Amino acid sequence: MRARTVVAATGACLGLTALTAWIFAWSFEKAAFLAPVIVVSAAAIVGLLLLWTRVAWESLQQAKHPRRIVVLSVAALALLVGLSVLGLKLPRE
Repeated sequence: MRARTVVAATGACLGLTALTAWIFAWSFEKAAFLAPVIVVSAAAIVGLLLLWTRVAWESLQQAKHPRRIVVLSVAALALLVGLSVLGLKLPRE
């Protein structure tokens, strides 16, 4: 391994651990103890995000009307966000 890669990976792990400690208001010691779990979880989230982005991109490329799909998806997301901001609550059974 190159020294630059090791330094970059170490910095990313330290930064991710410090960010997690700050978000959850933990001590850095507790976050450092959980650092392997934090790093593996972050890698899994990034991997899933990349996978589903690629799936969506390839699906859009093969679709007959990709613009329509994008517009409807953005509209549905905007509707969901708008109703959440307005405080709409669904009835419970």
